[in-house]
Amino acid sequence: MAPPHILHVHSTFALGGKEARAVRLMNAFGGAARHSVLSAVPGQLSARDALDKTVYVDFPEDAPLLTGAPTPWRLHRLARYARRFDLVLTYNWGAFDMVMARRVFGGTPLVHHEDGFNQDETAALNPKRNLYRRLGLPAAHRLVVPSARLATIARAAWKQKPERIERIPNGIALPLYAQPPEPELIGLGGERGGIVIGTVAGLRPVKNLPRLVRAFAALNTASKLRLVIVGEGPESEKIMAEARALGVAAQVELPGFRAEPWRWIGGFDIFALSSDSEQSPISLLEAMAAGLPAVCTAVGDIPDMVSADNKPLIVAPDDEAGFTAALATLVERRDLRHALGLANRAKAALDYDEKAMIARYARLYGEAIGRPRAFVPQGP
Repeated sequence: MAPPHILHVHSTFALGGKEARAVRLMNAFGGAARHSVLSAVPGQLSARDALDKTVYVDFPEDAPLLTGAPTPWRLHRLARYARRFDLVLTYNWGAFDMVMARRVFGGTPLVHHEDGFNQDETAALNPKRNLYRRLGLPAAHRLVVPSARLATIARAAWKQKPERIERIPNGIALPLYAQPPEPELIGLGGERGGIVIGTVAGLRPVKNLPRLVRAFAALNTASKLRLVIVGEGPESEKIMAEARALGVAAQVELPGFRAEPWRWIGGFDIFALSSDSEQSPISLLEAMAAGLPAVCTAVGDIPDMVSADNKPLIVAPDDEAGFTAALATLVERRDLRHALGLANRAKAALDYDEKAMIARYARLYGEAIGRPRAFVPQGP
């Protein structure tokens, strides 16, 4: 029997957290599946560079547009196109018209994934989107979410029954993060020294990286502190403008996107996350696995992701003074950095093993097409 052919429909396939997870699953399935990937933003396909060369994957150019008014004609075209595949996986709001296409016209089994929200829904959810999701989600075999907060939203705002929601926490390849870091990969080599506060994030408004710059500037920056922001996106100039305005531009570094975070994230001394909205951020799990203490905004599941000892350093998003104070505490206390790092590493090992995550996805996808073991890789 031929391997199942999966259609992945993304709002974007640039390498963020959810795309990184999709890539890891595709790599893990190996020859057990074939893949085709569509992006609502066709030019944003950087995540494909992280795919193993042995994975069968293509990026079709003949697919209907994922954006535009959800007219019956466009939804029919999407549904008809999806019938080429054995399973359709849709990711977030930007791919939801494919879900609605199946709701209206039927067709291929589909699993929908929701990972969080952009800046326009950080304060309140969009009522029209809530209604559209309520109407469309009955077409999905399951709705997959990574966090308890999203599971609550799915029940309350999208009116999904608990048995139709599959909460699968994110996981990472924990053994990789036990190896010594190579900080030179993000420009931290040499003799510059000092304490490094670092983050990994898309440079987008929802990550509120100017908030992190302001907190950094409020510290005693004469003590050889450095702020390193790894990632790419449209807000790079805004971030550096904030740093220049606050007189810390020489200590703020934006090395851009870097693959293989297990090789370099341990080069940070402190991990910081300043987002207005998150659910279950993979970058935090990576930092925890590398043995780092974390200062984060209390959004999504973050307060429950870190170790109990680290919880006091998780602060409300609007408490910039508290965020700065938490950073200052870690800057001043090397012993606390070490202790919290060990506690976070133990928490990651206990709750966020990638193998368990992959097994749950493989089982769910197999059940959706009536072949429970279809996505278990066969052979080496």
